Amino acid sequence: MVNDLQVFGGHGFIGSKFVQTHDNCIVNDKHDYTVKSKNILYFISTITNYNMKVNPYIDIETNLITLMRVLEQCKDKDVTFNFISSWFVYGHTDMPATEESVCNPSGFYSITKRAAEELLICYCKTFNIKYRILRLSNVVGSGDPKASPKKNALQHLINEIKAGNDINVYEGGEMLRDYIHVSDVCRALSIVMERGELNTVYNIGNNEPIRFIDMLDYAKKITDSKSNFNTISQPEFHKTVQVLSMWMKAEKLKALGYEPFIDKEKMIEDMVR
Repeated sequence: MVNDLQVFGGHGFIGSKFVQTHDNCIVNDKHDYTVKSKNILYFISTITNYNMKVNPYIDIETNLITLMRVLEQCKDKDVTFNFISSWFVYGHTDMPATEESVCNPSGFYSITKRAAEELLICYCKTFNIKYRILRLSNVVGSGDPKASPKKNALQHLINEIKAGNDINVYEGGEMLRDYIHVSDVCRALSIVMERGELNTVYNIGNNEPIRFIDMLDYAKKITDSKSNFNTISQPEFHKTVQVLSMWMKAEKLKALGYEPFIDKEKMIEDMVR
């Protein structure tokens, strides 16, 4: 484990799980951007592409300006900056996406996450800061308080299935995703920070494309739910801001010794608790 790891964004779903499972983390309060360690894990981010409908500045302010506030404190210091990014940055690209794939994101969240990566790389090269970019696949697990149709839709729909409610599923649920349990994410991040190369990108995923409908079917089976699944078309806004299917290759992560502990069935079993 990296010693004296400072965690920015340690109160969110993934960040809080990481802090709970790792000792000696320095967790900054919200709006405290003071750098207190030479090892940084940076989770601060918006979480959906829907902010632009309410406030188009939120993604820019959170994903770019806040990042620069923290980076400014790292200038010319012996810091390693581990930046949490997302599969959303790949956008319309060939699957499976590798770390070298062309990124073509759409949607304000996706675009600003990709822009943040480029800002980080340029700033770190200019001011002698070591970095890693860690692109997470679809992270699932119980305890996400912000699960909704806009964020972690799988958990939201499983909650509806548990309640016996009918649900609407885009395109019959035939889309592909690379799901990874939050506890496996935390382990994967630790492995990369301990053994991974510097100044590069790592995909954090399980190398397994999974049909969305298969996850829902299993949730219905183990809960003995009476929910009906209604197929609907993907909304136009959804088509504009993100791709329907995406999965990533994570061979670089696997080469460091990572293997998932929690398979897709166990993921769903955890989410229905």
